[in-house]
Amino acid sequence: MKKKIILTTCFFILLSQVFSQKRIIPGAERMNVYLPFLKGKSVAVFANQTSLVHHTNLVDTLLKRGIKVIRIFSPEHGFRGVADAGEKVDNDIDKKTGVKIISLFGKHNKPTPEDLQDVDVMIFDIQDVGTRFYTFISSMQYYMEAALENSKPLLILDRPNPNGFYVDGPVLDPKFKSFVGMNPIPIVYGMTIGEYAFMVSGEKWLSDAANKKYEYYLHAKNSADTPFHFLVIKCLNYDHKSKYILPVKPSPNLPSIQSVYCYPTTCLFEGTTLSEGRGTYKPFQIFGAPSLPKNLYSFTPHPTEGAKSNKHYGEVCYGWNLSGTPQEILKKIDNKIQLKWIIQAYKLFPDKENFFLQGFNRLAGNDVLMQQIKDGVSENEIRKSWKPGLDNFKKIRKKYLLYKDFE
Repeated sequence: MKKKIILTTCFFILLSQVFSQKRIIPGAERMNVYLPFLKGKSVAVFANQTSLVHHTNLVDTLLKRGIKVIRIFSPEHGFRGVADAGEKVDNDIDKKTGVKIISLFGKHNKPTPEDLQDVDVMIFDIQDVGTRFYTFISSMQYYMEAALENSKPLLILDRPNPNGFYVDGPVLDPKFKSFVGMNPIPIVYGMTIGEYAFMVSGEKWLSDAANKKYEYYLHAKNSADTPFHFLVIKCLNYDHKSKYILPVKPSPNLPSIQSVYCYPTTCLFEGTTLSEGRGTYKPFQIFGAPSLPKNLYSFTPHPTEGAKSNKHYGEVCYGWNLSGTPQEILKKIDNKIQLKWIIQAYKLFPDKENFFLQGFNRLAGNDVLMQQIKDGVSENEIRKSWKPGLDNFKKIRKKYLLYKDFE
């Protein structure tokens, strides 16, 4: 019965989207624009379960159109998107198509020259959720570097950003560069994958070899080496005021648009001892710990597909429940990273020495936020400390936007 209610709700949300605006068309669906670049070529596709052309995976669609797909590259969670966060995914053969899959997560996060030796054109098509620590933008950056370093044309099939209607959070301190944050951008950066690709290349955030090759292409537009360095196939009917509802969950623990909206705020709990709701039906919408006051909302996480192991499984946790309709979630978040819940949780947590975990500073992108919370700095004061970095980032961001902005 619950599943029927959820499906009915999603149907009416999608229906209201159709009637309130023209349907947003992702770049992958604009096949008449990019198929001519692929005819007669050997193609590599970086894809996962979000890489859809209507209801069919891009790889299946290209093969049906006679395109020679010889390699699939997959990100975190794998090509079919069912692996746990951080779980090692081995190379494989796709059972449906027989195409070799090379995992680009872990130590092998960039295609090697051997991986690309027989490839003529590379494609990137992954649905992002618009947060710095969601690793698909890091995967894209390495993929771009490999394309440029190996003189392979790259097509980026752009997709809407479901959190693309605001910018917020601390800008990454380069000292904390990692796979969950590679560049000096805030937690919520308000750009599509395509716009972000233009920014990392334009700001010279790629490898030295890739930056040099990009400069070469910019000044040799009629180069005989390749017909293009990289092209972004834009979405249609999208702008940065759009509230795009994803047609498929982007990863196992973002099963709904409500979780996607909460994620920029509540993913910070991954860097604490609190459960962030993995192993429940509402990951990133609920969070808590066994030692918090028992008059708070209670839940018990258990192993699930895509969340086989995590904090406090089988234990009753007490905390907060942000769940509701998409509109209710948007009202609670209010186009901001809401720090009030993590501040409250820290104040109520009895063992403050063990509240934060080692990875918190990597998620925050600095070692300042943790100390501010420990020192009792107010949310307003913390937000003021973000402003200079955010103002500077917004100026950079404006240079690379492909779609009308929200302000």
